[in-house]
Amino acid sequence: MPPLTPTEVRVLEEKMTERPFTGKYLDFKADGTYLCRKCGSRIFESKDKFESHCGWPSFDECIEGAVREIPDDDGVRVEIVCSHCGGHLGHVFRGERFTEKNTRYCVNSISMAFAPDVKDTETGGIKTIVLASGCFWGTQYWLSKVGGVIATRVGYIGGWRKNPLYREVYGDATGHRECVEVVYDSSRVDVRDILRMYFNTHDVEQCDGQGVDIGYRYTSAIYYTTLEQKNIAEMMIEELKSKGYNPATYILPLDIFYAEEEEYHDMYYDKKGCLPVCHPYKEII
Repeated sequence: MPPLTPTEVRVLEEKMTERPFTGKYLDFKADGTYLCRKCGSRIFESKDKFESHCGWPSFDECIEGAVREIPDDDGVRVEIVCSHCGGHLGHVFRGERFTEKNTRYCVNSISMAFAPDVKDTETGGIKTIVLASGCFWGTQYWLSKVGGVIATRVGYIGGWRKNPLYREVYGDATGHRECVEVVYDSSRVDVRDILRMYFNTHDVEQCDGQGVDIGYRYTSAIYYTTLEQKNIAEMMIEELKSKGYNPATYILPLDIFYAEEEEYHDMYYDKKGCLPVCHPYKEII
């Protein structure tokens, strides 16, 4: 798992609570598994999630042995923590009769990550991958030039807040990375070619940002939607290591991509008619 941001530390380690109705998993309905954001352990299944209208994601069952219950410091509630690492998740309530199981695990979105059920599609067809490599202006410029890429959109991924705004992400207030959603025709282009352009247009070894752009929002990550994408990304990372590089790129399953709605940011360098400042092309793979 990527390192915790300061806000994630406040919740997972200092037992703070995110504001109600702000977490990205509140209305999230995809099939998959919820993980502890701190250690990556499996804690809840999507089939056990329900709507309680309380302002936080709710589950009526946890994965067996994944959650530990301890008396809260307030002497009234029961806190729930990850059994593996002790990270604070939220609280558990019983007797409310929301579901037949009569249990509500009330969990901070910020305490969780999500791993969707990933299934490969047939050979060919339209596929999506989301790539983060610093300022999304430069990332989009290069990826949009790959033949077989149908569309690109700049946006945000990996944070905890619903519908983040540029000024929030820019201030590292939401835990998101700037990224680019790439839609491509896999019968016309191999994902290797897309990832080759991705690796060749940013510093894969920089872990604190990209170029002079420093901060979590500018760090490097690949968000896959198929097992093929995941496997190829891992093989290319190993190839870079064999060449003496020490890649700082994370390979993660895609959960929620938020498109940037302000037109100013879309195809920025094409509008300017110049090459990206912080994404020079250098062939390393």
